[in-house]
Amino acid sequence: MDNKTEFKPYVPAQKITPEITVTSIIMGVILSVVFGAANAYLGLRVGMTVSASIPAAVIAMGVIRILLRRNSILESNIVQTIGSAGESLAAGAIFTIPALFLWAAEGKMDKPSIIEITLIALIGGLLGVFFMVPLRNALIVKEHGTLPYPEGTACAEVLLAGEKGGANASTVFAGMGFAALFKFIIDGLKAVSGEISVSVKGFAGQIGTQIYPAVMSVGYICGARISSFMFAGGVLSWLVIIPLIVMFGADMVLYPGTEAIGTMYAEGGASAIWSSYIRYIGAGALAAGGIISLIKSIPLIVKTFGGALKSMSGAGVSGNERTARDMNMKVVIAAIVVLTFVVWLVPAIPVSLLGAAIIVIFGFFFATVSSRMVGLVGSSNNPVSGMAIATLLIATVILKFTGASGAAGMSSAIAIGSIICIVSAIAGDTSQDLKTGYILGATPKKQQIGEVIGVVAAALAIGGTLFLLDKAWGFGSDQLAAPQATLMKLIIEGVMGGNLPWGLVFIGVFIAVVVEIVGLPVLPFAIGVYLPVQLNACIMVGGLIRLALDKLRRNEEEKQAIVNDGILFCSGMIAGEGLVGIVLALLAVFGVDKVFDLSAKLGIPSYVSDIGGIVLFAIIILTVLKFSLFKKRNKINEEK
Repeated sequence: MDNKTEFKPYVPAQKITPEITVTSIIMGVILSVVFGAANAYLGLRVGMTVSASIPAAVIAMGVIRILLRRNSILESNIVQTIGSAGESLAAGAIFTIPALFLWAAEGKMDKPSIIEITLIALIGGLLGVFFMVPLRNALIVKEHGTLPYPEGTACAEVLLAGEKGGANASTVFAGMGFAALFKFIIDGLKAVSGEISVSVKGFAGQIGTQIYPAVMSVGYICGARISSFMFAGGVLSWLVIIPLIVMFGADMVLYPGTEAIGTMYAEGGASAIWSSYIRYIGAGALAAGGIISLIKSIPLIVKTFGGALKSMSGAGVSGNERTARDMNMKVVIAAIVVLTFVVWLVPAIPVSLLGAAIIVIFGFFFATVSSRMVGLVGSSNNPVSGMAIATLLIATVILKFTGASGAAGMSSAIAIGSIICIVSAIAGDTSQDLKTGYILGATPKKQQIGEVIGVVAAALAIGGTLFLLDKAWGFGSDQLAAPQATLMKLIIEGVMGGNLPWGLVFIGVFIAVVVEIVGLPVLPFAIGVYLPVQLNACIMVGGLIRLALDKLRRNEEEKQAIVNDGILFCSGMIAGEGLVGIVLALLAVFGVDKVFDLSAKLGIPSYVSDIGGIVLFAIIILTVLKFSLFKKRNKINEEK
């Protein structure tokens, strides 16, 4: 079957409508920077990012259709294409680049420059887009009936439901506004607690929850199943392993700790034990989870890569029809060659010619794998971290074997891993966007240009964002745990011969193996082991709200509308909190954050602050219900 001739897009190939316009570029660039910064903040906090395609599409429709009174679905599609690139580039960057800041804090090397970060992000993003040009025909067109590309298809459905665009856009903006207010009350005014914890005398475990709208929104978007796995990992760490460590090692000084475990617990509580020991166990579980997911995908990887290479003979060649025109392959190949030499020759990027060759070979391979994986299981389940781990292991071994060790070898390894990680993330995002465009009848070449614009905008912003967040709170802190970057740092140090508590790491590895044996998803569980239980509990609350709405006794169409409104509202909350987090970081950097600190000025007692936090958390939950369940109920009552 030739899906290309049978499938009829929404906008026929013969029809010419506006796509890349001044409006779509400006809106797309703004959304790329906004969602890129918000997801960088979110990912560094909770170790996960969320797709920006649907919120960007909804905002585009709201502005273009309602405010500008224009009716161009393909123009809205370009906005989401450009806008979603920022989220994907941020996801790839935060998994790796903060490791350079962590080494700088330890005095092992200088901090990376903004130019270095920008170039790494830019090269990784552009390679991710260019590698997908020859793969579009093979994976998007020829396998249209085989690869569903869930997010891309869902985004197309949202854009096709254009008449609802205004109401849906208002839901996203409402989420941004409410979350901005809540975040400012918690971390700006510090009028209420952002985290509430409970412990029992005589038991070293601890439980509690954070009070942040973005964290709860992650749970709602991921659903109860994934949230429960993360929470289970947190329970294992904080209510089982930490009490065991304190119980059996009270008088023991255990590396990497520098004082007796009992003293450490008495002075810093369960958090001190987590910081010294649990993070390494979680890192081992994360590494094992990433590798396990990659190993399980090997048959699919081999089949995908072989099939893509076979079907690429006619791919990437501009067709006569508008909907078949890709970027010129000569231009694409020339760009890839130039970028390869830039990686090698520009002094700001610490990569040799061998490293540049590794980037191109592994980059194209993992771009193919990433595209196929997101086509089957969606972007949320794409094992980008597993690909980055595999790349880092191989690249670090090669670099050490060729004599590149110490700080130079470590920075080179993380630069290679960063570019590959960004390539994989952008390739997956580009695939979803091209699927959306294929269904709608967009011009592939214009979408590919849009991806390039989005990558450039996000790359120019990500360096400043990372420097700002590091200056305000520091990576590896309670505010910004940076779990994946910490893991990548540990892997490179381990291969290069650094001193690591391998016993703790292997405990995490075998926890992951046990979880895999019993048939549970390893990565969300491993993230739960690594992160504080309070954060996991907040995510679990969001998952339970989603579960409650999923169980509503309504007809399927109405229930789906309620759930989708909640997803849009929560997507807005993630963006809103992320943006205020960036603003608060700016205030902290300039030393004016104390001006707004009511807790210091009024001397608010901790128990009052905790009660206020609980009340605010209840209000956050009610706002989600207001813009999902109650919003639909009001509409139904009005119709009656």
